[in-house]
Amino acid sequence: MREFEILWNPWRYAYVSSASKRDKTCIFCTLPRKEDKEAYIVYRGKYAYIALNAYPYNSGHIMIIPYRHLASIELLNAEELGEVLELIVKSVKALRESFNPDGFNIGINIGRAAGAGIADHIHVHIVPRWVGDTNFMAVIASTKTLPISLEESYKLLRDAWKKLYGE
Repeated sequence: MREFEILWNPWRYAYVSSASKRDKTCIFCTLPRKEDKEAYIVYRGKYAYIALNAYPYNSGHIMIIPYRHLASIELLNAEELGEVLELIVKSVKALRESFNPDGFNIGINIGRAAGAGIADHIHVHIVPRWVGDTNFMAVIASTKTLPISLEESYKLLRDAWKKLYGE
């Protein structure tokens, strides 16, 4: 029987461990109260918004977050689910325009057991991927390097969104 290989990502520990120490205010519920640029909100829809992940797996890593505080996808109503799906498609197009990735990981982690850092508020991750985006730093030094800041990522993505959708 083959043993599992363990991939360490210690930079996530500070984020995950601090989640239980924070006050019980949901970050995804409070984020929309901030200015777009401060919160890295790329787009605000009627039922959901798009924001850069403050702890990205890769440059351009965004999340689609319903405004309603719900823990699982089956609790979304038809309108919310429809807008979330529409925003996934639009986001992929905007990420292609702004970052030119080779592919994407798109996923929802439902519950802590599935890896949800914020388990009480459903959200969709869209992570741009490039061939070879895991390099020796991640493999040997357990450190992820990102070639662009959140501020620069936000500007690129907002510009692409405006170009594509005028919003």
